[in-house]
Amino acid sequence: MTEEAILQGCLKNHAAAQKELYNRYSPKMLAVCYRFAHSREDAEDMLQEGFIKVFLQMHTFQSKGAFEGWIRRIMVHTCINHLKKNKRFNESVDLIQASSLQIREENIPSIVQAKQIVDCIRMLPLGYRTVLNLYAIEGYAHREISVMLDIEESTSRSQYTRARQMLEEIL
Repeated sequence: MTEEAILQGCLKNHAAAQKELYNRYSPKMLAVCYRFAHSREDAEDMLQEGFIKVFLQMHTFQSKGAFEGWIRRIMVHTCINHLKKNKRFNESVDLIQASSLQIREENIPSIVQAKQIVDCIRMLPLGYRTVLNLYAIEGYAHREISVMLDIEESTSRSQYTRARQMLEEIL
């Protein structure tokens, strides 16, 4: 089934199209959710909540960008809202102090496998992990992150810096 056929089917609430959409994108989106979650169960909850939003907001998709990117943005926002709703993010934000530095991919040893990096990222405190995911992986600017997370831009920068430093120590 083509992406366009899936979209049209989902807009008409066809179960087969919805199942195809879920089967096609859920593995990648679970990986997105897993980077933000405390556990696999939390990631799966975020994924389910995100796909409900995808199906409910399908009519708002405008074919100006990639459909997968649109789904990813919904998943990221769902993860952030899930963390805020459970107050886990705000508790960890309060523990952070300011400083700044930029990540350089060349600082990460090339021999480290992707799974090892993900495992190391999951070891970071929630605030650090969230900002690192949004900035380095999802490509958001610190200004955007500060709005999304309702924190100061300097807090976003400092959490990113500390996340990077902790990763370098772990790796």
